[in-house]
Amino acid sequence: MRHLKLALTAAAALSVATPAVAEDVNIGILLGYTGPLETLAPPIGDAAKLALQHVNEQGGILGGEAKFTIGDSTCADATAAATAADRLINADGVDAIVGAMCSGATISAANTAAIPAGVVMVSPSASSPAVTTVEDNDLLFRVGPSDAYQGEVVARMLLAKGINDIAITYVNNDYGKGFADALATAYEAGGGDVMISEAHEEGKSDYRAELGSLAASGSQNLIILAYASGSGQTILRQAIEAGDFVTYFGGDGMVADALVTGINPSAVEGMLATRQGRLETDGTSVYEKLATDAGLDPIASFGPQAYDAAFLLALAFEQKGNTDREGVNEALRSVATAPGEVILPGEWEKAKKLIAEGKEINYEGAGGNHEFDEAGDVAGAIVEMTIKDGVFVEVGPLK
Repeated sequence: MRHLKLALTAAAALSVATPAVAEDVNIGILLGYTGPLETLAPPIGDAAKLALQHVNEQGGILGGEAKFTIGDSTCADATAAATAADRLINADGVDAIVGAMCSGATISAANTAAIPAGVVMVSPSASSPAVTTVEDNDLLFRVGPSDAYQGEVVARMLLAKGINDIAITYVNNDYGKGFADALATAYEAGGGDVMISEAHEEGKSDYRAELGSLAASGSQNLIILAYASGSGQTILRQAIEAGDFVTYFGGDGMVADALVTGINPSAVEGMLATRQGRLETDGTSVYEKLATDAGLDPIASFGPQAYDAAFLLALAFEQKGNTDREGVNEALRSVATAPGEVILPGEWEKAKKLIAEGKEINYEGAGGNHEFDEAGDVAGAIVEMTIKDGVFVEVGPLK
C-alpha cells in the first residue's frame, strides 16, 4: 500500500501542479429521499453537501468546482435505485457517487449502473453483509460497519440486559435478512434463545397476522429490523395495540423521530435501538464544530459518514489529477490510508497544498479513520440509543 501511495502521489503532483484545463468534479448524491427512510435522507445529503462546500470555499478542485447532482434511490425499490443511478451516471455525467443509502438500493445501483460504467460508489449507510461480497471490481466502498458486526454487538447488549429470548421480524431485503441472520447467530452463540425469526414485506398497512405468529412463539421481546417511516413504524404501533410484547428493540433503520408518529410516547419510553456511531479521532470533534456552525446536527444518523464519503472522493480526484473514472478507487484507498500527513474534516486547503507537493496524506474524518479493507469495508462503532420523552437520544458506545 505504501508503494501504491507513493506512486499515486508522485503522479498526482505532476498533474495537479500545472493542470492544463480546469475541471469541475460532479459528485452524485444518491439517497432515499422518498420511501421508508425519507426523514433520514435530508440530513445525510446536507452533510455530503457541506463537505463539497468546504472544498469550494478553500480553492476548489482541479482548478474548478466540486458540484453535486441529487438522485433518489427510494431505499425500498431496487429498480428505482438502479434507474436513478443510471440517470446520474449516463445523463448527468457524475464522476463518482456518495450512496446509495439502503443496502438493497446500493447493491442494485452498483450492479446495474456503477460497476459497468466504472464509477466508484461510497455509501455512508449501507450495512448489509451482502455488500461485502458484491463482485465490484473494487468500485464499491462504505464508511460504516457491516451488520455482521452490528449483529454481534446487539446480541451482546441484549444478553447483558438480561433479555434471554427474542422474537425477530425483519424487512425482507438485503438489509433486514443480513442483520437478522447476524443477530440470531451471535445471540444463540451467547446463550440466548431466538424463539422465532420471520421476514415481512415492506409497504403493507396491516401486520397483525405476522404479529400473531411472532407472539405465539412465547417471547415478549420483539426485535424489529425495518424502517422508521415504513413497515417498522406500522409493526411497532400494531404490536403496542395488541399488547403481546413488553420489550421492543429497533435496528438503525428505526432510529428516527418519525418512528413514534401516531404512537403514545409513554408506550415506547425506554425503547432500545442501535445505530452506527463514530470511532473517535481528532476529526470527530472538528466535524462537530463545522456541522454546528453550518446549522447541521453533528450526530445525525449517518451524517458524519456522508461528510467523509464526499470529502474522501474529492481528495481522491484532487490526488489523481483529473476526472477520469479509471484509478479513482486506488486514489481513494491512498488518501484514506496511513502513512501520510493527517487531514481532518474541513482541511481542504492543507490537503490540496500537500498533494501539489507530492506528499502523502491520510484523512481522519468525522466518522473515524477509514482504513478500507480488501472488500472496501471499514471498522466502525455502534452506539446504544433509547427513546426519551418521545425522541431518540444516544446512551453511549457499545462493544
